[in-house]
Amino acid sequence: MFLWLLAALVIDGLDGPLARRFEVKKYAPHWDGALLDLIIDYLTYVFIPAYALARSGLLPAWGGWLAAIIIILTGVVYFSDTRMKTKDNSFSGFPGCWNMVVLVLFATQPAIWLILGVIALLALAQFLNLKFVHPVRSPRWRPVSLGMMLLWLVAAAWIGWVDFAAPPLAQVLLLASSFYLLFAGMVQQILPGRG
Repeated sequence: MFLWLLAALVIDGLDGPLARRFEVKKYAPHWDGALLDLIIDYLTYVFIPAYALARSGLLPAWGGWLAAIIIILTGVVYFSDTRMKTKDNSFSGFPGCWNMVVLVLFATQPAIWLILGVIALLALAQFLNLKFVHPVRSPRWRPVSLGMMLLWLVAAAWIGWVDFAAPPLAQVLLLASSFYLLFAGMVQQILPGRG
């Protein structure tokens, strides 16, 4: 499942530029590509990972379903917020990339209290004025952000390929790239400037 979600993540990075390149708005003006993108993103970034977490056994039944409900409800509110993007194409608030979060949780299998704490903090962070980089569209530190996203994808694919029985190196690469992607935008808020 997660390998398919990783494929969806890669496709999501390419579909917008391809749609613009082939002028989809011109040739299919009655279809709203932005709305379709949000629907697919919600399913692959929020709904499916929330269900996977609930059914995974990482949390007791009550905890899994509680986490899933929190992810699904806060995700739908975040995805419908017209202020979710900043002027520099970063995200305002945690962008609901629960597919990435759940994969990291599956790969590292932390304690129940840590899983629930991460879910609660990130659900809250969706509604805070915190900046999160978009690895492809945020111009500041783009080469580093793209590199970290690529590193994250390689580590995640490695971990998914071995059915989450990954060596420590894969987990370290996944965690390091995850921390960069999680905190780079906030560091940019603290250190205003260019480059």
